[in-house]
Amino acid sequence: MAQHFLLSAKARTLSLAQVLRLSDEDAFATFRKVRWAANDGNPVCPRCGCVEAYAYTTRRIFKCKGCGAQFSVTSGTIFASRKLSYRDILAAIAIFVNGAKGVSALQLSRDLDVQYKTAFVLAHKLREAMAAEMEGQKLRGEIEVDGAYFGGYVKPENRKEDRKDRRRAENQNGKRRAVVVMRQRNGRTLPFVFKSEDESLPTIHARALPGSTVYADEASCWDALHAGFETRRINHSVAFMDEGACTNQAESYFSRLRRAEIGTHHCISRRYLSAYATEMAWREDMRRLPNGTLYAVAFAAAMAHPVSAQWKGYWQRRA
Repeated sequence: MAQHFLLSAKARTLSLAQVLRLSDEDAFATFRKVRWAANDGNPVCPRCGCVEAYAYTTRRIFKCKGCGAQFSVTSGTIFASRKLSYRDILAAIAIFVNGAKGVSALQLSRDLDVQYKTAFVLAHKLREAMAAEMEGQKLRGEIEVDGAYFGGYVKPENRKEDRKDRRRAENQNGKRRAVVVMRQRNGRTLPFVFKSEDESLPTIHARALPGSTVYADEASCWDALHAGFETRRINHSVAFMDEGACTNQAESYFSRLRRAEIGTHHCISRRYLSAYATEMAWREDMRRLPNGTLYAVAFAAAMAHPVSAQWKGYWQRRA
């Protein structure tokens, strides 16, 4: 029997112990190497782009020789105005990518010995950097489309005669949201959040390139996909796959997201559902890469991402 990739030695190219053994000077050098990779780790002014700067000896900051601005290695990135040490940020990234079904902010706060608020914002900043890589992407070829509902739990009544069908719209509390996923077979995964599945149709038509083959189930909302795409449907009440027609890879994504909701986070607010859906799409796409590569990709994405408009000053209500 073949060994699962996550159980193999190839999947383990980085350990948290390696990161925690770094001195703060080593971690600072790692930040410089990634932030200014094109300039061999030498500082580049984020304001004017000048490649000549003075280095302060008492603090890890620089002063641009061109415009005179002071900046650090995290200035202008999603880690701007950080208070954690460089090593703790690297450790947070390592912990975050090592969770196959995600990592809760509570666990992250305990592992780093920081406040829950700090861990919560830091994790969402990493999710935002991951989501930036998917903006504007379009899919081609064979694309599976499916939807699933998350959130909006309605507690059942105690007595059987008082219980209602919680699947019906009139018995919902208005908090339930539909995550609709477009998944290219053996390719990228694009999730979107809507109030209902049929609201996703304009997005699907915009993100799927002409000539693509779309696979969907027998839900009536997908009937409109026949106009514009070669569409193949699968009736799940009869079979999960019929001559290549299936949505199994889309269902695999929903399995990961559902397990993250139930087993890791326990509750996902509709306000942040899109961020968690995007994170699970990133994990699903990267599932066959070793954790050292995941660490490098997530770190590079965070350092390339500008200051977060949503999460900067979040707890001070500045967003």
